[in-house]
Amino acid sequence: MKRRSKQRMTAIHVSIPVRLLEDFDETLRYNQSRSAKISSLIQAELNSEAGSTIADASTRQLMAALHSREDVDLLMKSLLLQVLTNPL
Repeated sequence: MKRRSKQRMTAIHVSIPVRLLEDFDETLRYNQSRSAKISSLIQAELNSEAGSTIADASTRQLMAALHSREDVDLLMKSLLLQVLTNPL
């Protein structure tokens, strides 16, 4: 009897270059499924969005992050707050 998955699955169709698929398949072990590997890669990408790099942040996000830090002096916080509260 086949074990039932606790998560619902859906089939999708994507188009990728043939060589990329061949390279990807070479990374799989003989008992690893393509679907499971792709699912784990997507999940890892979604999890990493919360910890995205500084380069990915907008200028306003960077200023807001600086304003919330404890090691930023009060004058800098005041200036950042002025910039952040002004409409674009």
